[in-house]
Amino acid sequence: MTNLSFQRRLAAKVLGVGKGRIRFNPERLEDLEDAITREDIRRLHRQGAIEVVKPAGTSRGRARARSGRRGPGSRKGTRESGKRRWMRQVRALRRTLRELRERGEVDSKLYRRLYLLIKGGAVRSRRRLLEIVEAEKRAAGS
Repeated sequence: MTNLSFQRRLAAKVLGVGKGRIRFNPERLEDLEDAITREDIRRLHRQGAIEVVKPAGTSRGRARARSGRRGPGSRKGTRESGKRRWMRQVRALRRTLRELRERGEVDSKLYRRLYLLIKGGAVRSRRRLLEIVEAEKRAAGS
């Protein structure tokens, strides 16, 4: 193996890159040994005996592996908070409302209005639902 450090340094200077980015074609080593001028280097570069390696970018591999990670540490509230609790609450209220309609305590118009109030989160408990029904009965009676 011949020492081509001079040619590497010269090529780096001529091509405006670092020495680490210069690659020599192993099949053209004889031509490279003879290259002693800047013009020789430019000629060999045009012929493909000397090439400039693209700089390495920052790998996104680790960043990709990290993305999308969520664990228990990022959760706010208890297991009961959020959707499950909401579903249990709404289902209980709707069940109560249905029972009231079947017993005839609520007509279809009031049923629909209360149903939408439950859906909108305006009714927080069964007790509150029953209070609203009582208030409606009093208002209708007077």
